Amino acid sequence: MYARTHIEQHFTGSETIRDVVIGMSDGLTVPFALAAGLSGAVDNSFVVLIAGIAEVAAGSIAMGLGGFLAARSEADHYKAELEREWREVRELPERETEEVRAVFRRYGLDGEPLEQATRAVTAQPQAWVDFMMKEELGLEKPNPKRALTSALTIGGSYIVGGAIPLIPYALRLPMTSALLWSVAVTLVALAVFGAIKARFTGISMFKGAWQTALVGGLAAGVAFAIARLVSGLE
Repeated sequence: MYARTHIEQHFTGSETIRDVVIGMSDGLTVPFALAAGLSGAVDNSFVVLIAGIAEVAAGSIAMGLGGFLAARSEADHYKAELEREWREVRELPERETEEVRAVFRRYGLDGEPLEQATRAVTAQPQAWVDFMMKEELGLEKPNPKRALTSALTIGGSYIVGGAIPLIPYALRLPMTSALLWSVAVTLVALAVFGAIKARFTGISMFKGAWQTALVGGLAAGVAFAIARLVSGLE
């Protein structure tokens, strides 16, 4: 019998995928809902296109800024907790040592193995602090470039997603045709995006596809109905 080599494959781009999901989800649904809503109130596809482009521009900036600030807040939080851990290791070593023991007890260690593991960690201050940050607080050191990368990824994904429902209006089709084509291409894009997203999150691709398409379709339907109602009050 031949021994088989086991190779573990883990996905490591979770942060990037999360940013793409955030940007694409809003990019596909918000401009889509806006375009559908305006289609129920105006009779000029060019007006819808201009409004959609303005929304995509503003939305991508707002979403990118939100991603940047979120990543910066995460980095600032990590820095503050790191400084606190260093201070406690220096000023309260007995208490911090007991916290190390508590962590190892959760893993089932006791007696001399527990004490050996505790001494091994507390022997080096840097390893001690790193251990407390990860095991006690559950914090990983953030990438220093994370804020800018997150902003660009979310903003860019929003633009890509937002361009899809506006394509039929850019072709200067009659309003009814533009709306129908926008609905069709956006629902297809939502379904494809939902399936791809599901592939990375571990759920059924079919389930991810129809759920994402349903949410986007409902958002556009509500916006269209409200616009029709408001325009009918004139």
